[in-house]
Amino acid sequence: MSLPDVARVGAAGLVTRPLRACLAAAGIAIGVAAMVAVVGISASSRAGVERELAAIGTNLLTAAPGQTFGGEAARLPDEAVEMAGRIDGVTGASATGPVDVAVYRSDLMPVGETNGLGVRAARTDLLGPVGGALAYGSWLNQVTLRGPAVVLGAEAARLLGVHRVDTDVRLWLGNRWFVVVGVLQPIRLAPELDTAVLVGWSAAETLLGFDGGIGTVYVRTDPDRVTDVRTLLARAVAPAHPNEVLVERPSDALLAQAVTDRALTGLLLGLGAVALLVGGVGVANTMIVSVLERRAEVGLRRALGATRAQIRTQFLAESLLLSALGGATGLLLGAAVTGAYAWSRGWPPAVPAWAHAAGFAVTVLIGGVAGLYPAVRAARLPPTEALSAP
Repeated sequence: MSLPDVARVGAAGLVTRPLRACLAAAGIAIGVAAMVAVVGISASSRAGVERELAAIGTNLLTAAPGQTFGGEAARLPDEAVEMAGRIDGVTGASATGPVDVAVYRSDLMPVGETNGLGVRAARTDLLGPVGGALAYGSWLNQVTLRGPAVVLGAEAARLLGVHRVDTDVRLWLGNRWFVVVGVLQPIRLAPELDTAVLVGWSAAETLLGFDGGIGTVYVRTDPDRVTDVRTLLARAVAPAHPNEVLVERPSDALLAQAVTDRALTGLLLGLGAVALLVGGVGVANTMIVSVLERRAEVGLRRALGATRAQIRTQFLAESLLLSALGGATGLLLGAAVTGAYAWSRGWPPAVPAWAHAAGFAVTVLIGGVAGLYPAVRAARLPPTEALSAP
């Protein structure tokens, strides 16, 4: 038989039992869709992280005080920011410092109900190095830097119920009212600022008893000099005790998240493979039942001159078509799930071409393996026995 004849004979077996064919193909479709969706969502997630890193940059470093040799909290020199800014390759440096006061939406709030928000003293040049931007309002300036004014991180504003800035929007800090002058957009590389209430450095010292201790130094570098600056940063900000400085690159956390996603992808791919295996067993079962039900047909074809090879080819083609139907449906369904999920998360949808190729190849392989035994069994049926079957 020619290839079109083989396809036509195989399709005839499926068309005559459409409901059974659809149910058998559904198992393959679910398995392939699960595998394609897992690969696609993982690829879309990585594409989203890469796009985000390309936008916010990977050249932000932070330096924070660690512990002394005796286990006590270390303290960075007051000149740490200026010394960090002198490193060759640094394009901007700033800092924040922890202020030991609580923040409340009202002076009537019970003590301790702070929603986990922290108060930080901030320099006016903070937004540049951290890549921050205002959602609305204004940033600290030379006037508000010394007065009772605050700028809220994005999450802090949400938790405090602040949705606008005005002179009557105030917060209770250190037994004093502070006016909210601005709200920041989320800062991906400095998430600690999202839950912070930022006060001008001078105002924190004069109004809130801030001791001037630096909590975190933010350093933005030339993209090509990140490694060099990272090597020099601890010694630059604390020349006497560089071993007491913790230097980190925040974008490493995002990359680590992408690695974690890949590990999870491997696990989910295993689950998808199990679903695909179950689908293959379903196809094999369907084909065996089909052979048993069609023994009279097999006997008639053998009596009319069909060879064993032609009978074997007929049922093998039927199995491959059944798997191909499920595989094609699974590829479309997996791509649709990937697109919908990526759209909901704001990621660029991405399904690698190899995922489609691998899905189709696995489908053909399962169809061949699942249909081989029923095809051989049908081919071995003696014509007289097959014709006498009820």
